[in-house]
Amino acid sequence: MLTVDKETFEQEVLQAEGYVLVDFYGDGCEPCKALMPFVEGLAEKYGDKIKFVKLNTTKARRLAISQKVLGLPVIAIYNDGEKVEELVKEEATESNIESMIQKYI
Repeated sequence: MLTVDKETFEQEVLQAEGYVLVDFYGDGCEPCKALMPFVEGLAEKYGDKIKFVKLNTTKARRLAISQKVLGLPVIAIYNDGEKVEELVKEEATESNIESMIQKYI
């Protein structure tokens, strides 16, 4: 699972071809920390079909706001640089994340 930042987000997500899952997380976000191992497991399971990246919004606030990420955690799917679906806060459960991925592979 690739870690992106404000310098690499555009190239790795917005200019990427095909589907990219972005795990937006923050340093003080306990639900984000709880989800991270599960999302990393999904990256191993589906990484050949969809690209997985994570972005620490604590270090990229303006970028997060530009992507309309206002609460955490957010798991978003992009296709050819456009956000097509996202799960926010309580919606970002293990079963919902896996179901969302399966729609796009």
